[in-house]
Amino acid sequence: MKEDSQIIINPLQLSFSWILKSPHRFLAFGFGSGLLRPAPGTWGTLLALLLWFPLSFLLPNDWLMGGFLIICFLYGSYCSQKVCNELGVNDHGGIVWDEWIAFWLVLFVTTPAASGPFWYLTYFVLFRIFDIIKPWPIKYFEKQFQNGFGVMFDDIVAALYVLFTVAVAIRLIEVFLV
Repeated sequence: MKEDSQIIINPLQLSFSWILKSPHRFLAFGFGSGLLRPAPGTWGTLLALLLWFPLSFLLPNDWLMGGFLIICFLYGSYCSQKVCNELGVNDHGGIVWDEWIAFWLVLFVTTPAASGPFWYLTYFVLFRIFDIIKPWPIKYFEKQFQNGFGVMFDDIVAALYVLFTVAVAIRLIEVFLV
């Protein structure tokens, strides 16, 4: 009999109880938010936004938050790979830890300079658009890295797209409207 970590499970049979049996699964599936349908990535990103507020309170120092995000990225790469191996697929849609870390990166870089409901909604919508349509080179990285790192990295690139888009938009507003 295979070890629990080597069992390939039918992705259609995922359940919250299965996720709770492993901290790697629990984390990779974003505390269960990756099981929500439709659009698990959107649900995962929404939960990441909601958790950002207590997280930023607990880690108010930029060095602490930056270090935390790096550790979360590295551990998330490991967890994603383990769960992908268990499921027998690469980058299962229910794995939303990558959305969490990438979206937290957006919030970390932009907050408090551009915060508030308008900005949070803007970041959320832009991130989901870039994560879903995967413009170049996001799709390239997704295909190039077929492992836990790739699961995490393509969302980091989507976050960079958001940051670039917001920076350009703010600059254009300053030039033409102010």
